[in-house]
Amino acid sequence: MPQFKNDYYQQLPGFYTELHPTPLKGARLLYHSQPLASELGLDESEFIAEKTAVWAGETLLPGMQPLAQVYSGHQFGAWAGQLGDGRGILLGEQQLADGRSMDWHLKGAGLTPYSRMGDGRAVLRSVVREFLASEALYHLGIPTTRALTIVTSEQPVFREQPERGAMLLRVAESHVRFGHFEHFYYSRQPAQVKQLADFVIAHHWPHWVEEKDRYSLWFTDVVERTARLIAHWQTVGFAHGVMNTDNMSILGITLDFGPYGFLDDYQPGYICNHSDHQGRYAFDNQPAIGLWNLHRLAQTLTGLMSTEQLQDALAAYEPALMQAYGEQMRAKLGFFTPSAQDNELLTSLLSLMAQEGRDYTRTFRLLSHVEQQQAQSPLCDEFVDRAMFDNWYQQYRQRLQQEQVSDAERQQAMKAANPALILRNYLAQQAIEAAEQDDVSKLARLHQALLKPFDDDSQYDDLAALPPDWGKHLEISCSS
Repeated sequence: MPQFKNDYYQQLPGFYTELHPTPLKGARLLYHSQPLASELGLDESEFIAEKTAVWAGETLLPGMQPLAQVYSGHQFGAWAGQLGDGRGILLGEQQLADGRSMDWHLKGAGLTPYSRMGDGRAVLRSVVREFLASEALYHLGIPTTRALTIVTSEQPVFREQPERGAMLLRVAESHVRFGHFEHFYYSRQPAQVKQLADFVIAHHWPHWVEEKDRYSLWFTDVVERTARLIAHWQTVGFAHGVMNTDNMSILGITLDFGPYGFLDDYQPGYICNHSDHQGRYAFDNQPAIGLWNLHRLAQTLTGLMSTEQLQDALAAYEPALMQAYGEQMRAKLGFFTPSAQDNELLTSLLSLMAQEGRDYTRTFRLLSHVEQQQAQSPLCDEFVDRAMFDNWYQQYRQRLQQEQVSDAERQQAMKAANPALILRNYLAQQAIEAAEQDDVSKLARLHQALLKPFDDDSQYDDLAALPPDWGKHLEISCSS
């Protein structure tokens, strides 16, 4: 039986509304992540049909103290005022054997005081998408919330059309967002801003609790974590889609999956959210938006630090982002040591890929098979402008020959940096459509493949293949 504590409930009164989930009618467990369950120390017997009640919000485990958090935020660049857990309930914090604690957060759990005009529900489509995305990113090595269970029901939930209501149990070390700090700053409650900062430092940066400049150290680390997260998104071709400040984690983890998308054809200006008419959250704009959001967070901390300290912390963003991005892209290109020509080689390749609409993931994976003495690249048939590609390839070969690394060693390292398989939108859509017919076979198979995205596994060749043309043009909305 998992052990729960309730530090958020006990130490932050006034930061939430105490509230129990509202169960769906006829709810049942559809699928769960066995690997995550094992990490959380949960026995498989907890996921039999007779125990659906916990995952559906019908009953609570001993020690749980459910609540809905209040926060605010900037949405699409505009101040949106009070937001909060409009459809989510923080059930409690599981105490793990290694000393860590993990929030259990139930999404689609019904109306809360922060639902605004919403219904407090989630649909099966959105739950499956979040489940798959969080698992995909985690196994790509990217910090993210995790997804444990998918519960479905026959109760209709209305979006563009009636859909099946569903719930998702997700876990994370914290659900505190930039928007939490914004809420208390803009409601002129500076004591609560300090209280929240002290809370997160004590729980996630305890080594700085006694430091005189703990706020500066902490905020600088938040800046750098955010920079590294977004750099990692960029290297795998992941677009979040809704980088509002209320969707930004104080721990630098990927939070709140809506209209996300992984790049198929390399399009730097890729917009995955069809509601983002201005392209604010386009793929190539994510680094700039990350910094913009950190400036909004910095504004809330003016009572804890000097302007100079805040500026110094924010100044750490670009170096941290460029260092993380540079390291990861050099790994994708098979470079073990930095060289002055690396940036030009990368820029030239990306430009060629954009010009010809080459698949982002496939291009880098094929590049992993290159041999230094090989006059022709495995990529040669991928590009129409052969002369331009061949010119780039010869420069790339010369760069590889500067490294004292064998082909075998480099290829192994490159395959560990360039996934063979990613969560393409059409694959998620196929899993959703089957799940809506109570068939979880496609969901389960895709989930299993996503657990080892860097492996060459012939049984998943169809999932690693290039997407069909129709699969590149799916429109994803915020209601996803």
